[in-house]
Amino acid sequence: MEVTVLMPCLDEAETVATCVRKARAGLATARISGEVLVADNGSTDGSQALAEAAGARVIHVAERGYGSALIGGMRAAHGRYVIMGDADDSYDFAVLTPFVERLRAGDELVMGNRFAGGIEPGAMPLLHRALGNPVLSFIGRLLFRSRIGDFHCGMRGFDRSAMLRLGLASPGMELASEMVVKATLAGIRVSEVPIRLSRDGRSRPPHLRSWRDGWRHLRFLLLMSPRWLLLYPGLALLALGLGVQFAIARGPVVIRGVGFDIHTMLYAAGISIIGLQLVIFSVLARAIGCLKGVLPRTGAIVGLLKYFTLERGILTGMGIALVGLGLAVRSVTQWVDANLSTLDPTDVMRQAIPSVMLMIAGAEVVFASFVLNFIEPFEPRQAPGTAA
Repeated sequence: MEVTVLMPCLDEAETVATCVRKARAGLATARISGEVLVADNGSTDGSQALAEAAGARVIHVAERGYGSALIGGMRAAHGRYVIMGDADDSYDFAVLTPFVERLRAGDELVMGNRFAGGIEPGAMPLLHRALGNPVLSFIGRLLFRSRIGDFHCGMRGFDRSAMLRLGLASPGMELASEMVVKATLAGIRVSEVPIRLSRDGRSRPPHLRSWRDGWRHLRFLLLMSPRWLLLYPGLALLALGLGVQFAIARGPVVIRGVGFDIHTMLYAAGISIIGLQLVIFSVLARAIGCLKGVLPRTGAIVGLLKYFTLERGILTGMGIALVGLGLAVRSVTQWVDANLSTLDPTDVMRQAIPSVMLMIAGAEVVFASFVLNFIEPFEPRQAPGTAA
């Protein structure tokens, strides 16, 4: 069997039979060997019987959620290729050929693009059309260097075995983002075809909740990109904090009549520490993501973690801390040379602030090295006494 048309379903009695009939007609018209599979997620309105009467195979997926229903359907599908779409009659299942052609040509994920194919008036809320989908799709393209224009289109086709290898796990609407992100990170072939979005045929509100599900999509995109969430902001804060401290180290800086002195230097030191923490968190997050199989093991992260051993981390952290300690010793020496008399606090703080910052930074690097060694994402050691 070549194609499975997969529809997640939760109380879609008004439209599911129509969708099934259109899908069967689409398979017949294109002369494609296939089936229509409805992954029911606990309908109580008789959707299951209606789908079966229209010619679909129905399975029950106990775990609730849009993503759970689709993952269950992927596992149960008999076709080599799967074309999925909502059972609300907003997508035209009679037009399957563009997806099948791209899949036969070697693409492993074929996304529908509603913005390229046309959106019927009233088919998509203005908030989603003008803000939600364009913004989230832009963020996805930026974070993951993807060319997909419509990250959240509900109709898409894919090679079933390739998609199952990605280890999809999102139970909710964010599965739409997870499929595109993991496919892009895995380097599989992804393409788009224009499709038309029509008004759905339901009389009840959709299951989608704009703000809740929008946040879940955004949260997923950020969690899958430690570089943009942690590393780049951390490096920017670290550079800013160190630059400001260096500028004020020899004396106050006056810009257009506004003076910046040790108070600014203190805040800059705090910014530097926060920046360093974000950089450390990005490395830890990437290591954990690799260990769990969520993020790919790129050459850069493999090389970094192999080079940055526990011993090198300890030595690096101790070196940073010793520089800070040296500044502290210098301050004490100046105090002694002044016969323990009162020193200008401004001059003292110009050394004390970077001194404390460096000692804190050194300690963070040392202990972060230990934490990274606990994770051991690339060379896990077998626990004593366990069988291989």
